[in-house]
Amino acid sequence: MSQPRRIVPQATYLITRRILRRYFLLRPDEAITRLILYVLAISSRRFGIEVHALCAMSTHLHLVVTDVEGTLPRFLQFFHRIVALGTKVLRRWEGPVWEPGAVSVVQLHTRAAVVEKIAYVLANPVAAGLVPYAREWPGAGVTVDEIGRGELRQKRPVAYLDPENPGWPEEATLALTLPPIIEKETAEGFRLDVAAELDRLEVEARAEVAERGGRFLGAEGVTNVSPYDRATSFEPLRERDPTFAVGRGQGDAWRAAAEALRSFRASYRAALERWCDGLHSVAFPPGTWWMRVFHHAGVSDVVLTV
Repeated sequence: MSQPRRIVPQATYLITRRILRRYFLLRPDEAITRLILYVLAISSRRFGIEVHALCAMSTHLHLVVTDVEGTLPRFLQFFHRIVALGTKVLRRWEGPVWEPGAVSVVQLHTRAAVVEKIAYVLANPVAAGLVPYAREWPGAGVTVDEIGRGELRQKRPVAYLDPENPGWPEEATLALTLPPIIEKETAEGFRLDVAAELDRLEVEARAEVAERGGRFLGAEGVTNVSPYDRATSFEPLRERDPTFAVGRGQGDAWRAAAEALRSFRASYRAALERWCDGLHSVAFPPGTWWMRVFHHAGVSDVVLTV
């Protein structure tokens, strides 16, 4: 049985979804970029999701978002489904688009974690040896300067989405907001910190490429690869599937987050045992989503003690 996921309003997350067997189905051409940005704009508005950063690589997709209303599972289901269906039409692809298994969802508990993970997302094309600077990535993404003040407008894709359906307007707008942990007055300092972390990651990536005698493919080269090819670089199997991050040097925050997660899981298991025993009046801990939404289980205001 998989671990229950704690879903709470106003939580900020790093979300990653990978393409099946590392095919280049999300190759950053105009059609795919248009699809991703349009569907993201529609999906985020529909489910009350605030978008802070994103980067669509050819083989995977990164988002940093805040789940304002506690609807993240519904958002992910809708967004990933429409992107997959649109991709199948654009690429004339048979079969699944996404790698099987759960989406990687990492809650970001601190300002340090938000800074590091946004920089990590933006640096992905450089770390992959594709472009020497993140700003040169031709696909769906944002720049540091756009965080908290940018706006992405995208017209409806010509493929898959029905222009007669009022749910798919001719144009959609995606506002790039500040994470709630960042005060508006400190926004510029936050962007400077993200830029500094991004610069550090880019310098490291360029040094690694130079050390192995490689070269960057470049923006034009990236858009010319076949979407039916696959990445051949070594990728170690993930030994861990983290559910939260606190940033470097945040020992106290890590211990607090770990304890809160352990408490939630223990309380959830205890409540589920009672539910399975027929006690459907049992209250699940705050953050319970599946049992509350699909089985109408009650949720308490206080975490159960075990």
